[in-house]
Amino acid sequence: MDGLDDMDASLRRHWPWYAGALAALALLWVLTPILAPFVIGAGIAYLGDPVADRLERLGLSRAASVSIVFTAFAFALLLLLVLLAPMLYAQSVALIHNIPSWINWILDTGLPKLGIDIGTRLDADGLQQIVSEHWSEAGDIVKSLWLRVSESGKAFVTMAANLLMIPIVSFYLMRDWDRLVAWIGTLIPPRLLPQASGFAREADEVLGSFIRGQLLVMAALATIYSAGLTLIGLKLGLIIGVIAGLLSFVPYLGFAVGFGAALIAMLVQSHEWLPLVWVCLVFGLGQVLESAVLTPILVGDKIGMHPVAVIFAVMAGGQLFGFIGVLIALPASAVIAVALRHAKAQWLLSPLYRHGAPTEAQAADERQPPA
Repeated sequence: MDGLDDMDASLRRHWPWYAGALAALALLWVLTPILAPFVIGAGIAYLGDPVADRLERLGLSRAASVSIVFTAFAFALLLLLVLLAPMLYAQSVALIHNIPSWINWILDTGLPKLGIDIGTRLDADGLQQIVSEHWSEAGDIVKSLWLRVSESGKAFVTMAANLLMIPIVSFYLMRDWDRLVAWIGTLIPPRLLPQASGFAREADEVLGSFIRGQLLVMAALATIYSAGLTLIGLKLGLIIGVIAGLLSFVPYLGFAVGFGAALIAMLVQSHEWLPLVWVCLVFGLGQVLESAVLTPILVGDKIGMHPVAVIFAVMAGGQLFGFIGVLIALPASAVIAVALRHAKAQWLLSPLYRHGAPTEAQAADERQPPA
């Protein structure tokens, strides 16, 4: 009862702070639609801060270090867009045009070879014509969308502001990251500072390993799948490989989507079964490299998250906060995993858990063999 009385007294004494915390959470919930540039900018700043710190240790100022890191990020993104965007666009067009042929091949050839006949046929030429007509109207759609956005000044300003805010937010957050962390430290009660600092260091280690490692794994898998599928002669190898690599942050999703799409694309392209063996080898090699080399080296085993927990985190984040929830689901889950490990350690030491348990002397007597 003493514990309940103390809790009740604490609630009465500190209720304004608890109410303020709840109000802040409610405000974040309401502002979710405009948080995307700030979340993305914070993520970029978090990834770039360690590099900026290293440059500072070499004698550069903080502003110069952040400028170098920010310029390198921007140049790498621009180079990636210049090199890959035309090819990805061309293969995306080919992918959209080939979807009717894929469906028609599955219904006319694939399923009958498996002994399945659904008695339905699709007009592939008609589907191709429909897709081509709508694709040729893409320019008109973009023009109409632009006119609609232009007519709505508020929507245009919001869209432009969101795009412009990402580099601005990331630059200033990266520049002031260390001061921001120190300021947050001043808000923590002194009696809790040692525990909070230890938790923050562990969470930062796990979060940094997870984000940087997972991004590298995604890029490596996209390269492996794209290069492998292109080498075996798949015309849509680049776009399928990139999609498989980007989706690999959810366990087995990138593999399943990419493998299925590559099999169908190769069957429609070659109408032979032997090339499917090469597709299997490409994705088999990718899975072996991911599990045996990429993930252990780039991510490590510090995360401790089960694949089912990762899938649940992504779905729950999307359900609760939409696109923002998907962005922050896995990083937040990594931090929650650290909190749960600390909570488990405290629970195992709590009087409620240990109540009624045998003492060490009693346990030693029980382990003694009978005379």
